[in-house]
Amino acid sequence: MPGTVLLLAASPAGRGCLVDAASVLPVLAAVPPAVLSGTDTANVVELADPLDPQAVLTRLRAAAAAPGPLTVFVTGQLQLDRRQRLPHLALARTTPATVRYTAFPWHWFKDELRLRPAGATTFVVDLHADQDVWEWLRAHPLDTGRDNAVYGRVAPPPARRSVGAPAYMRTVATILRSGHRPPLEQLHQQALGRIPQESVGYVLTARGPEAGDPHELISAAVAARRHGDADALAARHELDAVRAHGPGSEEALHWSEVRADLAMFAGDPERSCRAWLSVATTRLGAGQAPDAPSVEAAVDRAHHQWGQITDPARARELGPVLAGLRGRVPGRREGALDHVHRHLSELQALGS
Repeated sequence: MPGTVLLLAASPAGRGCLVDAASVLPVLAAVPPAVLSGTDTANVVELADPLDPQAVLTRLRAAAAAPGPLTVFVTGQLQLDRRQRLPHLALARTTPATVRYTAFPWHWFKDELRLRPAGATTFVVDLHADQDVWEWLRAHPLDTGRDNAVYGRVAPPPARRSVGAPAYMRTVATILRSGHRPPLEQLHQQALGRIPQESVGYVLTARGPEAGDPHELISAAVAARRHGDADALAARHELDAVRAHGPGSEEALHWSEVRADLAMFAGDPERSCRAWLSVATTRLGAGQAPDAPSVEAAVDRAHHQWGQITDPARARELGPVLAGLRGRVPGRREGALDHVHRHLSELQALGS
């Protein structure tokens, strides 16, 4: 089965740039795709200094949906948004004041890859931190998801008015250009050993999970187009979580979110939309903030799935509920609530 490789290099233009991220792409692009992926053949998607976090999200979703192993190479810099103090991958137009709207939230990696089979996704990362992120990392791990392996480093802030180099990723690419791909743990150690130790920073390494994870069984069922079996398995785990932890628990909501995604994969946007609306309402009812990442994600996904519903009557039914939630959870995209009202007016005109 072919693999998929996502090469993402991004850093802000101008004075906010901490690392010349895009400079590593020619070196990575010179590596044969099969060597980058560790499979016989591979498809490579390259994103060089993207402008829009939604464009990155679109490419990530496409890569996540592809069968076979996925390897994500990320080079860039991390910054915290001022409101929630969460790490984001800075993009070309990112400034300290616009992180929330112009940078890629790091937790989107975990969110979008959670339904991939356990152990099927690997991150290789070379990141630079500004001072805020560097302090944040003292108390928080950089989470890429429990089912994913990660190798790399987060370098400390460079000297003032200087731009760092993606030395770790460049070394990884140089080793791989030989045509030989050692085991990733070995590749990681070789790369760390070839860069100045004072510049290494925080070392990231996690092998991912061992076999038998229920997410892997669900992903296999989706890949085989056994959507009913996948949903039944997720529903069983959702019920177990409700009994053990309560309907508003993170454990139960996780499986509700899985089932919402499964409805999307099954081509049932109405069921998916309803599920995401329910998740968002439950989270808000539990006192979570309207700008909490999990709340925003639920409303954003409900909004997207609502737009995919082809039956005008069903879409009209859900529109006011979505509009009510959008009024409380505007999200990161400007004009989202206006879009709901416009589309709802179009649907009502069709029914008149």
